Amino acid sequence: MLIQENSKLVMIGDSITDAGRNYNVGEGWQDSFGYGYVNLVNGMILSTYPEKKIRIVNKGISGNTIRDLKARWKEDVLDLKPDWLSIMIGINDVWRHYNTPLILENRVGEDEFRENYEEIVSSIRPQLKGLVIMSPYIIEPNKSDVMRAHIDRYGQIAKEVADKNGAIFVDTQKGFDDFCKVYYSAALSLDRIHPNTTGHMIIAKAFLSAVEFNWNK
Repeated sequence: MLIQENSKLVMIGDSITDAGRNYNVGEGWQDSFGYGYVNLVNGMILSTYPEKKIRIVNKGISGNTIRDLKARWKEDVLDLKPDWLSIMIGINDVWRHYNTPLILENRVGEDEFRENYEEIVSSIRPQLKGLVIMSPYIIEPNKSDVMRAHIDRYGQIAKEVADKNGAIFVDTQKGFDDFCKVYYSAALSLDRIHPNTTGHMIIAKAFLSAVEFNWNK
C-alpha cells in the first residue's frame, strides 16, 4: 500500500465525509470517524495493516462547500501537519444551485470552485507525502440529468486540480455508475446524495484501491 508506516491521513470534506461523526469525543474514539467511508477505510487499513500504525483523522463537516474548506483550512489541515490528505468536496457547491435556487449567494460557480480548490491544494502540497482528490458525485446514472451534468463538470475540475498537483484522483462517480447498471439508485440513497452503508463501501473501496490496498493480504 502506498500510505507509509506511521503516517497521519487527514480526510476532509462535507457530509459524506462527516457521516455523523461525534464532535464531542476525542480523536481515535470510534464515534470520531462517523458511520461512513472514513470509518470503513480506517477499519480496513487498521485491521489489514496493523504494523503500519496509520492514524486517520476525519475532518468532514456537513453542508460544507469549497468556500468552507478554505475558511477552515489552516486549523483543520495545515495545523494538523498530515502526511497524507484526502479531499472530497463539490457536492454542495453544485447542490445549492438546486435545493436553494433563489439564494444566489449560496451558489459556488465553476471558476470560484477551481480557484479555491487550486489555492488550498497548493498551500499544502509541498508538505505532503501523498494527496488523494476524490470527485464529487450524484447517484444518478443518467448523464443527461441536469444536476448530474453539473456534478460531472465539477468532477472534471477536481481531476484537473489533481493532475496539476501530482495527486491520486479517485473517480467516485464511476463506482456509483457501475452499481447502477444493476440496481436502481434508491438501493443506495433516496436523495441521490447521502448513501447507505453499501454506498459508503463503494466510496471506501474506490479510495483503498487508489492507494493500492492489498485486497488479498
